[in-house]
Amino acid sequence: MIRIAHLAFTFLLVALTLHSWARAANSQGTKPQRIVVVVPAVTEMLFAIGAGPQVVGVSSFARYPELVESLPRVGALLDPDIETILSLEPDLAVLYSSQTDAIEQMYRAGINVLPYSHGGIRDVIAMLRELGRLTGQVDKAHTVISSIESMLTAVAVRVSSRPKPRVLLVIGREPDTIRNVYASGGIGFLHEMIVAAGGENVFAHINREAVQPTSEGILRTAPDVILEVRAEGMLSPDEVSEQNNVWQRLSGIPAVRRRQVYFLTGNELIVPGPRLAQATERLARVLHPTAFE
Repeated sequence: MIRIAHLAFTFLLVALTLHSWARAANSQGTKPQRIVVVVPAVTEMLFAIGAGPQVVGVSSFARYPELVESLPRVGALLDPDIETILSLEPDLAVLYSSQTDAIEQMYRAGINVLPYSHGGIRDVIAMLRELGRLTGQVDKAHTVISSIESMLTAVAVRVSSRPKPRVLLVIGREPDTIRNVYASGGIGFLHEMIVAAGGENVFAHINREAVQPTSEGILRTAPDVILEVRAEGMLSPDEVSEQNNVWQRLSGIPAVRRRQVYFLTGNELIVPGPRLAQATERLARVLHPTAFE
């Protein structure tokens, strides 16, 4: 109980500090000059709104845009490198909200923290807007947001009159087998991308971002389409071409019988950042190819 109370107090102090700092930034025209980001999605957002030059450290998994390749790496969700972060002397650190120990250490060092939590499409928009305000890039953030919303609207118009296929969106499993499958649940950006692309998530009824169904559970859902998404570079081209064959072991699934199993690679498919609309269109083009002819 003491630990929980202590963490709650820490979060309150961080929130109050960030709020006060943001108000000062608005009134005095100041903005963070040295930003460390442990969240790849936020790194993409900062570069998209023109705040890339203010970023001095990024996650071990940040890959986009190419400019991040030259920046120092500061760990990731499970292994934030506190020593490196502090050595970069940031005036703002963007950390996952679950990294409570790291957040506390940043606060003790006098570094402002912007906590990040995974969410849906609206949360991506809200984060872009907040980053624009904090970095002095309000207009560019508005332009990025408008582009995302326009593209999502265009996709919605194209698929609105189409029947909605039942979709199993797989985000991970053991190589070359249908074991330890992880799929999109009924909340989060992946679920919302399925819906925006004109599909119906077979696990929409499960109030979690990810589920781990058994083979029997997958058979019961009877998806019309199976979409597998992975980050770039995880599999070779030859390995990618073989992945659809793995599902032949579950030939009773409508998607398998009708050859509606697709394996897609691309970091934009798994990173809820400014390329989210492009990723949604990619899914829509698979689910409703004739809608884009």
